[in-house]
Amino acid sequence: MPEETGIHELLTLKTIAETLNSSNELKPMLDTVMGKLLDLTGNTAGWIFLSEENMEYEFAADRGLPPALQRDNKQPMQCGSCWCLDRLWDGRLEQAVNILNCKRLSNARQNNWGDTLGITHHATIPLHSGNRYLGLMNVAAPGKAHYPDSELALLQSVALQIGSAIERMQLYSTEQRRANLYAKLGEFSAALNLTASECTSPSILAEKTTALIAQYFDWPFAAIIGQHEGKFEVHAAAHAANITPELAPFELSDSFKNRLRNIAKGQRFEALTSDEEQEITNSCCSEQPVTERVVMLAAPFRQITAHGSAILLITSPKALASATADGEVLEAIAEHISATLESVQLGEKRREIARLDERNRLARDLHDSVNQILFSLSMTAKGVERILKQEHTSHPAAEAVRDIQELSQSALKEMRALIMQLRPAGLEAGLLTALQAHGQQLGLLIQSQRSGVLELPRNVEEGLLRIGQEALNNVRKHSGASKAEVSLHLNATEVILSISDQGKGGAKRRSNTDTNESLGLHIMKERAEALYGHIHIHSVEHQGTTVEVTIPFPSNPHEVG
Repeated sequence: MPEETGIHELLTLKTIAETLNSSNELKPMLDTVMGKLLDLTGNTAGWIFLSEENMEYEFAADRGLPPALQRDNKQPMQCGSCWCLDRLWDGRLEQAVNILNCKRLSNARQNNWGDTLGITHHATIPLHSGNRYLGLMNVAAPGKAHYPDSELALLQSVALQIGSAIERMQLYSTEQRRANLYAKLGEFSAALNLTASECTSPSILAEKTTALIAQYFDWPFAAIIGQHEGKFEVHAAAHAANITPELAPFELSDSFKNRLRNIAKGQRFEALTSDEEQEITNSCCSEQPVTERVVMLAAPFRQITAHGSAILLITSPKALASATADGEVLEAIAEHISATLESVQLGEKRREIARLDERNRLARDLHDSVNQILFSLSMTAKGVERILKQEHTSHPAAEAVRDIQELSQSALKEMRALIMQLRPAGLEAGLLTALQAHGQQLGLLIQSQRSGVLELPRNVEEGLLRIGQEALNNVRKHSGASKAEVSLHLNATEVILSISDQGKGGAKRRSNTDTNESLGLHIMKERAEALYGHIHIHSVEHQGTTVEVTIPFPSNPHEVG
């Protein structure tokens, strides 16, 4: 009898080994092996859980499962924990053991889920390869409450074979996926380069980038998130299930915010936990998709706006074993996005320099042509007026000449103000000083105040100067007020410029009919948005107008553009 038992064990191991080597597909292989194992050992039911991390598992294969455990598409096997998994996760499941009572079967009997076919106990065998635990296997038979050591030893040997095969297949699957992802990466990079050549701002590029990620990769979710005033916000997102992302700041737990900040400062991708993944999804998606198990990966890349570093998030539909391949490609995408964003930002700078050069050229041309003509017209009118005054009688044209002189002087003043706007001067003494000087040139009394001592980046300072100049022009032209208040507030996150008057008010109402004013307000808004800021105008009839522009301001000013 011992000899027959030994032959049977060798035959079992040989059959299992041949089955394991006949396929490179994991789940079909596990299903076939489970069937062979039950036939060779006389058991009637068996199932396999794959698990590489605490409290996470996958119901991977089964044969002969009792009807009570097959209800609702085998739902009792796919949710909740059990005693065998608990032992695996806390390190107590080191070899094949008898489980005296199955928790899932106990729940089935207590809740009357159906027939358990007389199965009450099962043997549990850990699946591992070397020191790496991959999951566990259970086998059972009706009325069988105990497995002798010889059977457990055979099952342990089979489990070692299965564990080695699982690792081999996971490695094969990972390499195959890596090859496919890198092939897609090449297509994505070409598309991104083409898209970047058509983009004029980083925000537009961010939206198009996430759309391209969804198009070229099988990741159900992709998003670019950053920080603003201590909160995280989605700059752009794409969801394969057409779930609408919330493009607004959202709150996360303090521990998770710290973790994301550390990821943003790092160099490598990291896999988020299921709880962290759920927190992100709950925060930035208006609906919750029902999908297969995914793993969320996060990779840092250089700033997309003035808010600082950002994070590229994706969910991979594959098991944790393939996350390394997805993470490597994610890092490559993040690096490519960083380089592309830098290229777009440099393009913005080149266009801004070209605009400055064009404004300087236009200022020179206006000064040398129209400004001189207006000056000549004013002098000519003044000379004619003097000639007419020498006559003993009042000349009918004298009043008209005086009007011409006044209009030409007014036009000359307007032209000089326009030239000053095209080619601003005085920023060396500071923004408030430059605005005060501009207001005085317009004949306004300027009261100024400042809080905060941070240094403004040059592009922010120039943008605020032009917005302030336009606001002061509107005060002189439309408010009827002789003075204005200019305030500048700086802190670690933003700069706020406010210009207010106590004039007629109703600027918003007039802007609907006044083309020049409407254009001026539109230009101010564009300048603020170009610096990733916004402008707010509050105007009340007979109570005055306040123009407030807010520009994001990082803790390190030199990080901005």
